Amino acid sequence: MDQIPSVNPLANFPAQSVPMSGSGQTGPSFKEVLMDGLNQVNQMQVDADRAVEQLFAGGDVNPAEVLTAVQKADMTFRLMMQVRNKLVQAYQEIRDVRI
Repeated sequence: MDQIPSVNPLANFPAQSVPMSGSGQTGPSFKEVLMDGLNQVNQMQVDADRAVEQLFAGGDVNPAEVLTAVQKADMTFRLMMQVRNKLVQAYQEIRDVRI
């Protein structure tokens, strides 16, 4: 059986992604960071689905690894939903500001 890859959904988030004043160095754009995170969450979901399918098909798979993959996929999905909720909340606050 193929090993289920260990993916850290926060690995692509750089410590400093904002241009540093005077340095001219910039990190990835917000869109790139967000899309990378979404792609990683999606890949974890696909890997978990594949592991569950192998388990149900009687493949040579460790049930503990399948459970771990499903839990990781669930946790990263919930994390991404919290990020989405915070983004929506921030957008609504900015939209509602009356000068």
